[in-house]
Amino acid sequence: MSDSESRSPTALITGGRRGIGRAVCVEMATRGFDIVFTDIVRDEDVDETCALVKTHGRKALFVQSNLNEVESHADVVREAVRFNGSIECLVNNAGIGSPSRGDLLDVSPQAFDMVVGVNLRGTFFMSQAVARHMASTQSSHPRSIITVSSVSAEMASPERAEYCLSKSALPMMTRLLALRLASAGIAVFEVRPGIIRTPMTEGVAQKYEARFAEGLVPSGRWGESAEVGKAVAALADGTFRFSTGSVLNVDGGLSIPAF
Repeated sequence: MSDSESRSPTALITGGRRGIGRAVCVEMATRGFDIVFTDIVRDEDVDETCALVKTHGRKALFVQSNLNEVESHADVVREAVRFNGSIECLVNNAGIGSPSRGDLLDVSPQAFDMVVGVNLRGTFFMSQAVARHMASTQSSHPRSIITVSSVSAEMASPERAEYCLSKSALPMMTRLLALRLASAGIAVFEVRPGIIRTPMTEGVAQKYEARFAEGLVPSGRWGESAEVGKAVAALADGTFRFSTGSVLNVDGGLSIPAF
């Protein structure tokens, strides 16, 4: 048995210390993946995510990293490979919201650059770094790159212009990577969450509760981080590899055009 057959597959998850990222880490651990996850800060949330992964019998490594600092991506990849031999799955989860909601005519260049720098530029170059590693190596395990984007990739929110613009390019990135990596057997997917209960949405919880009552989401409720985690893990296990380039909506019907 070769080393790649005897060891567990490795998933690298950006922004994994809490919220959707933590849910992805935990669900991937239940599917047999050892976990490397990044975030911009190291705190007690990091320790909790590591502990949750280990309760499922898997190894966990945290790497402190700012996704916006693309020159550090190669170091993240090296640490992940040193930890467990290879990377079988990259989950692009890290992202930030608009610094403030308001008139798109008032969006500043600083806010635009910050949001696009993380959500699009950082995600693209992290994907590039991991794709280079995957394309130059072999593994007996299914391999994939999965980007957690947002319904805002298609649904317009004028009060969050820079956020919507940063997310709208990720579907094209998914298609481009899918075409480039298909011959290497590396599947590429986009998971598109709707309104998910996370620390990022705490500040607008009352607004969304009111909108749920008005029928904004056909399912009539919040989505949960664990539901996004299960969607990501299902795509990572290789079952849907022939569906490379596809989008999976996890939004309770929010994005379905209706009148």
